[in-house]
Amino acid sequence: MNGYLNESHFLMVEEGFTTRDLLENLLGELCQESDQQAFFVADLGDIVKKHLRFLKALPRVKPYFPVKCNGSEGVIRLLAELGAGFACANKAEITRVQGIGVPAERIFYSSPCKQVAHIRYAATHGVRLMAFDNEVELSKVARSHPRARMLLGITADSIPSAHPSMTFGTTLKSCRHLLEAAKDLAVEVVGISFHMGSRGLEPQAFAQAVAAAQLVFAMGTELGFHMHLLDIGGGFPGTEDTRAPLEEISALMNSALDLYFPEGCGVDVVARPGRYYVTSAFTLALSITALEEIPVEQPGSDGGCDSGMCVPLCPRAPLSLLLAPLQRKSVAARRTSPCPEHPWHSSSLRGPPGHAEDRIADGLQLPQLHVGDWLVFGNMGAYTITASSLLSGCPQPQVTYAMSRMAWKAVQLFQGKPPQTEDDRESLCTPLSCGWEMAETLCVPPVFAPAGII
Repeated sequence: MNGYLNESHFLMVEEGFTTRDLLENLLGELCQESDQQAFFVADLGDIVKKHLRFLKALPRVKPYFPVKCNGSEGVIRLLAELGAGFACANKAEITRVQGIGVPAERIFYSSPCKQVAHIRYAATHGVRLMAFDNEVELSKVARSHPRARMLLGITADSIPSAHPSMTFGTTLKSCRHLLEAAKDLAVEVVGISFHMGSRGLEPQAFAQAVAAAQLVFAMGTELGFHMHLLDIGGGFPGTEDTRAPLEEISALMNSALDLYFPEGCGVDVVARPGRYYVTSAFTLALSITALEEIPVEQPGSDGGCDSGMCVPLCPRAPLSLLLAPLQRKSVAARRTSPCPEHPWHSSSLRGPPGHAEDRIADGLQLPQLHVGDWLVFGNMGAYTITASSLLSGCPQPQVTYAMSRMAWKAVQLFQGKPPQTEDDRESLCTPLSCGWEMAETLCVPPVFAPAGII
């Protein structure tokens, strides 16, 4: 064990105890309190499963988790324990990761636009791997961090697409000029970085991006740089309701990598999967603090009206999947259909009043709810933990971390590496409950259902 994570950092759940049970237990406790704050339940076992699945699907690729996606302590500790690296966007994220003991060589300062003070902080704390895509960044790094090891960020704007999605990066025709400028400034360039976003799911676009990276590698080598690192960015799906599962995507990626950067060529490959790791692991519970019934005229009706609810919620967070509302009066009894005796209403959800962006969702079909009732949202692990507090001004919701004994055993046995032998696989291929289906990741071709409390 690396010592980043131990049993004091999470709840160990026993066989037969599901995420839903844990959520309802917590709701039962909170219903006795007057101050009902929002909270997350995080299934760390789901992240373990995702990590082993990623390494199995992309054996040549080392993951660097983007901290901005989910900077909660439990996630950082678990991924550090599993051997992942971290992509940090600023000084605060570097501090957070190094604060639990992660060494500097496992940190990638991935932002292409950095404050000079943050560059100096990285330099004094041993973080050398950085990204750039323009001469201004090169000049800042040359002055403030001469020992930096840089990745040149390239864009795929030259690849035909109706919807280019790569925000940062230089064009292929500008790469030689930037590499020559780096040479003049004595800045060490060690590789190429790109981030396809949703276009990473397009086989042709990804293959062309890797081919472009190979061309820039050749330019760098010609200028005397030791080019040995390729960053293929993120864009991996966080849930299973996408066009293609990870295995299908990774097969296409592996083909492109083997064609342009074959194994044994001396190039290491990294990626920055964010949503992939944490989206399905987190469930958010929110208490209704106020509501308003708004009569709405129905076109073509005889004057009847529908109900619209305005529900101020704190914190405000992006919604991905609305699950069954759980009412405070009868939490334990509501395991199947919510409010079967009540009609459903067209409803709207709002964040804290007074905020410019308090609108969360419209047109939702919900039963009649009351102040103090709870709404539960699944797939809430990405860009919600800190963003919710920053946007709403509310305290950051508490996170309760849980992990099954099977998942913890996998962490202890394999330290983030897939089982290599048949004995290894058999040691984890046992009937599982607890909502963490580890065996299907390790023992059979994976077929996953969306995680969450269903």
